[in-house]
Amino acid sequence: MRGIGLRHRYVLAIVVVGVLLTAAFTEAVVVSGGRLKLVIAAGLVLSLVAGWLAWRLIARIDSAIESLVRSAERIGSGHYADPVASSGVREIAHIEDALERMREALASTTISRDYLGILLNSMSDAVLVMAPDGRVRNANRAAEVLLGHEPGNLAGLDLASLIAEDHRATFDTARVLEAPGETVVSTARGQTIPVSVTASAISSEDPRFQGNIYVLRDITDRKRAERRIRYLARFDALTKMPNRMQFQHLLQQAIARSLRQGRSLALLYLDVDNFKEINDTFGHDAGDRVLETLSERLGRILPQESVVGRLAGDEFAIFAETTASKGDRHEQAASLARLLLTEIARPQHVAGHELEVTASIGIAACPENGDNVIDLIRNADAAMYHAKRAGRNCQVFYAPEMNAAAVERLLLKSKLRLALVRDEFLVRYQPKIDLASGQVIGAEGLLRWRLPGHGEIAPAQFIPLAEESHLILDIGAWVLNQVCSDYAGWQKRVADPGLVAINLSLKELNQASFIPRCRSVFEKYSVSPSRVELEITETTLMMDASHTLPLLDELRAMGVHLSIDDFGTGYSSLSALQQFPIGTLKIDQSFVRNAATDPDDATIVRTIIEMGRSLGLQVLAEGIETEEQRAFLLHSGCQYGQGRLFGDPMTADDFLDTMLRQATGQHPILRLPA
Repeated sequence: MRGIGLRHRYVLAIVVVGVLLTAAFTEAVVVSGGRLKLVIAAGLVLSLVAGWLAWRLIARIDSAIESLVRSAERIGSGHYADPVASSGVREIAHIEDALERMREALASTTISRDYLGILLNSMSDAVLVMAPDGRVRNANRAAEVLLGHEPGNLAGLDLASLIAEDHRATFDTARVLEAPGETVVSTARGQTIPVSVTASAISSEDPRFQGNIYVLRDITDRKRAERRIRYLARFDALTKMPNRMQFQHLLQQAIARSLRQGRSLALLYLDVDNFKEINDTFGHDAGDRVLETLSERLGRILPQESVVGRLAGDEFAIFAETTASKGDRHEQAASLARLLLTEIARPQHVAGHELEVTASIGIAACPENGDNVIDLIRNADAAMYHAKRAGRNCQVFYAPEMNAAAVERLLLKSKLRLALVRDEFLVRYQPKIDLASGQVIGAEGLLRWRLPGHGEIAPAQFIPLAEESHLILDIGAWVLNQVCSDYAGWQKRVADPGLVAINLSLKELNQASFIPRCRSVFEKYSVSPSRVELEITETTLMMDASHTLPLLDELRAMGVHLSIDDFGTGYSSLSALQQFPIGTLKIDQSFVRNAATDPDDATIVRTIIEMGRSLGLQVLAEGIETEEQRAFLLHSGCQYGQGRLFGDPMTADDFLDTMLRQATGQHPILRLPA
C-alpha cells in the first residue's frame, strides 16, 4: 500500500505540473491574443499523456523493488539457492547486482560451514572446540557419544568438569598443547573412560575464533591390553601362577624375611614325569589341560602361607616357611611333598582318556642348602633330577654330592665347544607364509645340535650355555655362513627365495667385528643384504638401547632387514620402539596359541597388530598351529605367519623344492578354504 500511495503522489505531481504549465501557456496566449480554448485542450492532453507515461515507469520500478525486497527477505531467512532475478530496470540494476554478490558470498560461506560440520561429525574421534575461557564452544557427534551427552548439551561446559575427578589435578592443558597426553573422562552417567588427548591452539587474530581444539580417543582396549601384558610379564598365562621372574622375586623376599626372623624355609622343585610323551601323544592342547588341572590342584591343597610358581614348561616350584628345628622342618617339607605327589597322581581325564600323571620333587632348605635365590633353586633342581633317576614319583632332599648335575652341565658345555669342529650343527628352515594367499615369502633359519648318542638338542638347552661361554659368537658366525651358502644355492634355481631370517644375540651385535663380518659373508656368497633379516628379541633390543641403536642403523643402511622376535613378552613401550629401525614385529606364540578362543589374548594380539601397522611395520605371528588361528590373525590384520600349520622346519633342499613347486604352481604349501 505504501508503494501504491507513492505512485499516486508521483502521478498527481506530474498532472499538477501539467496544469500549471497549461495555465502559463494560457496567460501567454491571452497576452498575445491567441486562441484560449485550443491551448487549454492541448495542455490537458499533454498532462494526461505525461501522467500515463509516468505511471508506467513508476509501476515498473515499483514491481522491481518489490521483487528485490522478496529476494532480500529470502536471503535473510537463509535460502541462498535461487539467484536474484534481473528486472531490466537501469535505475536499480546496481542494487540487484550488489544483492546477488551478497547471496553468492553467503551461499559459499554456508557450504563451507556445513561441509566442516559434516567432516567433524564423520570423525570417530571426539572433537571439542574450546573458547579461551576453557568452555566448550562446539563438539562433534563422537564427543557427545563418548561423553554420553545429548546433542548440544556440551556447549558451555568447562573442560575440567569433563575430566574424572581423580584425574583433574594431574591434567595439564598447557602440557597437552605441547605434546599428546592421556587422561580419564567422566560421562554424563558417571562412567570413567581412559582417553588419549591431542590439542592445538586455534590460530586467529579475531578474538571470536580464538581458543583450543581437543581431540579425544577412547583407549579402553589398549589400556586393557597393557594391563594384560604387564600381568603376563609377572604371571604365567596358562596357570595364572607367578612366572619364574616373579617367583624368584617373591622367594628373595621370603628368604630375607626368614633370615631376619631366625626361621627356616623349604623350597620344593617339581617336574612332571614324562610330560613330553603326553604332548607328543595327545597334542599340546592336551598337555596344557594337564598343566591347568595340576595347577588347580596345587593351589587347592597348599597351605595359605606358601607360594607356588611355574618356572618353565612342566616345572613348578613351591616355597613355604618351616620351623627352626632341622628335624621338624625336614618332616614338614617331606609331608608337604607327599601331599603334593598324592594329589597330582589322582587320575586326569584328557582327550577322552584317563591319564595318571606323576611328578618328581627336589627339596632344598634355607639356610643350610643356600641363603639366596640362585643357590636354593639350583640345589632344589639338582635334588629333583636325582628324584628322576630314583624312579620318579618321589621326593628327594638335596645333598652336596648332587652337584654332579653341575658337572654334567659342564661336560655338555665342553661337548658344545667341539660341536663346530665335529660338524654337529645344522640349520632347519621354517617357512614364513602370506596368510592371505598361502604363498611362501621366506623362511627362518633354526639352529639344531645333532649330538651323537643324544639326537637333536633344541636351542633352549644349549644356547644359554653358548651365551655363558661366549661360544655364541662362533656359532653365530657359522649360522650366518651356512644360511648365506644355502641362499646362494636357492637363488640359482629360484628367481626370488624371499627373505631368510636369522636370530641375533646381543653378544654378537656388541662384537666390534660383527658388521664388517656380515658384509664380508654377503660378498663371499653374492647374497644381497636386503635378502637377510636379523631377528632380535624384544628384551635384547631394550637392554642397552643407546648402544644398540647406532649398530642397528648401520645394518639398516646396508639393506639388512630387522625384526623384533617374541614381541609382547618384554613389554617395551610404543615410544621406545619408534626409535629403532625395525621393519617387522613377530608376535610371540604364547599370545597366538589361544588368541582365537581367549578374549584377553585376542585383544593383546589385535593391539600388537594395530601398534605394528600404525608404525608402518610388517606383522608376523609365530606358532600358528590351527586354521582357526590363521583365520583370526588374517581377520585381525596380520599379514604373515609361521608355525606347524604350514609344516615342520625343513632342510635347505626341502625348502628349495617347496619354492620350486610354488614357482610352477604345482603345490602351494597352504591350501586355503574355498
